Amino acid sequence: MTDYKDTLNLPKTDFPMRANLAQRELGILTRWEEQDLYGQIRREFAGRPRYVLHDGPPYANGNIHLGHALNHVLKDIVIKSRSLSGFDAPYIPGWDCHGLPIEHQVERKLGKVGEKLDANEFRHACRDFALAQVKGQRADLKRLGALADWENPYLTMDPRYEAEQLRAFAKLFSEGNVYRGLKPVHWCTDCCSALAEAEVEYEEKDSSAIDVRFEVLGKEVFLEQMGLDPELSGEDRLSVPIWTTTPWTLPGNQAVALNELLSYSLVRTDVGEGDECLLIASKILNDVLARYGAKKWRVLGVTKGNALEGLGLRHPFYERDVPIVLGEHVTTEAGTGAVHTAPGHGHEDFALGLKYGLPAESPVNGEGKYVAGTPLVEGLHVGSATDHIVSLLKGRHALIHTEILRHSYPHCWRHKTPVIFRATAQWFIGLELGDLRKRSLKAAEAVQWTPTWGGDRIRGMLNDRPDWCISRQRTWGVPITLFIQKESGEPHPDTPALSLKVA
Repeated sequence: MTDYKDTLNLPKTDFPMRANLAQRELGILTRWEEQDLYGQIRREFAGRPRYVLHDGPPYANGNIHLGHALNHVLKDIVIKSRSLSGFDAPYIPGWDCHGLPIEHQVERKLGKVGEKLDANEFRHACRDFALAQVKGQRADLKRLGALADWENPYLTMDPRYEAEQLRAFAKLFSEGNVYRGLKPVHWCTDCCSALAEAEVEYEEKDSSAIDVRFEVLGKEVFLEQMGLDPELSGEDRLSVPIWTTTPWTLPGNQAVALNELLSYSLVRTDVGEGDECLLIASKILNDVLARYGAKKWRVLGVTKGNALEGLGLRHPFYERDVPIVLGEHVTTEAGTGAVHTAPGHGHEDFALGLKYGLPAESPVNGEGKYVAGTPLVEGLHVGSATDHIVSLLKGRHALIHTEILRHSYPHCWRHKTPVIFRATAQWFIGLELGDLRKRSLKAAEAVQWTPTWGGDRIRGMLNDRPDWCISRQRTWGVPITLFIQKESGEPHPDTPALSLKVA
């Protein structure tokens, strides 16, 4: 048999036949560190055109995961490619070291502030925890082979970093952009704190969607405003039904909103135990009555919403009269064309409350429970109050219809639990004060965005976002340097100078 071994011209190499990357990569990383490769590149490229990638920092909590890996590998590719293209491309990694996740971890180990340790001890424990997390994550990220100034990262809890925040706050305050206001904010009842827009995630949630009667006070006047015979309704009940997916906000109701430009039909129907009259937006009249299971109805009259402004209704379970108000946010996309209005529980509601002088206090405390003195629901948690409120409505013959609706609803980004809108006194940066929104948009226009849709997204956020709630009811974070006069509630007149002194 012929041996062809000697006829084969196989390549010969000193490269090992197996990569053994798990072992070899460690040697490569060690060599890079001993050579100070990142420092060499920085010194070699000093003076060349700069390309700076600002690191949006990971949170200093837990081990890195695939998201961290993807994020930092992509950033490393960008930095190295820019360096190879002749740019001076430094990369300073950073960590977000404040906030609830760290507090939560420390509370699990040591307990809450005031139970086993005071606020100062708690802050020291939070700092130690964050430093330990930074150390662990830094080792893992270096293992990915990313080149960076790992020994000099920026940490949001660094006193120098915090001082820059206070200087920025002093500038904003001196320019009139900071104010204290009673406004509905996203509120997490687990955090017992306000949340910023960026701390809210939207997830699917099953809610009780209910239709509720608000009975008309002074039927004759109501009918006259519609241009109808004051005796037309006779003994029939006359109501304006509303639709809501947040029954727990009904104790805070102060009005019912119509749209001044929409047409509303007054119909006599057999929805209740006998005939009754309901005011419903004409465009969705058939859909609403079908939802109510009405077998027959007759339109008595039609009017625009503005004809009914200021007329009175009776709260469905409180001895309280509430007015009809007008709001542009009222549509016929869902509901009845009439919107239950609780100024302490929503942005549009709050704005209407200011316009019409309605009370804006929320009857719900920071833990999500109705405060003492709230009739019929005192002490109940809003998360479990729906059944009780539905029972109240049934007992007063105010409930027309109820069903379960799956819809997108704001949740706390940390606890993954539904948040509420709650009017509280918070500190805000006003986007319309001092033309801050316009100046921010102008600054965004001066930036070259890659990809271009990034600029569109930022401009959209700046155009649409509400005033920025900067205060939190937490222990571990950067304090707002405000000294408040106890009687008047006004900030110290030298607040900017005091902030700079603290910084």
